[in-house]
Amino acid sequence: MGSYQGGSLESFERIYAALAPSLRAYLTTLTGNRTLADDLVQDTFLQMHRSRHTYRPDLPVRPWVFAIARHVWMMDLRTRSRRPVAADAMPEVPVPAEMEGLADRDALRKALGAILADRREALLLHHVWGFSFAEIGQMLGIRADAAKLRSSRGMSDMRMLLRAAGNRDA
Repeated sequence: MGSYQGGSLESFERIYAALAPSLRAYLTTLTGNRTLADDLVQDTFLQMHRSRHTYRPDLPVRPWVFAIARHVWMMDLRTRSRRPVAADAMPEVPVPAEMEGLADRDALRKALGAILADRREALLLHHVWGFSFAEIGQMLGIRADAAKLRSSRGMSDMRMLLRAAGNRDA
């Protein structure tokens, strides 16, 4: 990131290649729309470019860029709330490894869609994208223990929903 701040195009390309796929998956999860997520990824990198001078080299790049992506999403959400449209179905999202054996992918998607958005976001940030609770707290503007609680409750909700779905099928 330091060389990118100094103007290196190659450094930007390495950062983009390393972060764009996980940003796209994260934003797809938040928006429920892959096309919109692609647009927000581009907006995220534009905002990153504009604010590259504010990056502190002693901190990791990934949480900083994800925080920018979340901000970009929230700004888009505010804009779209002024002109509501029908919501799309829950997109295909990565499934936490802890959940793989509990149900099929469709049941997991339905359960993820039924969890409160703040719990789902913390759960996915930690279990899918591997952020620490301190990093999640920083991105979401909450304490680390609150991020841990959201993730834990989200995982608990997932288990409960999947068990209930399993009982209905039996």
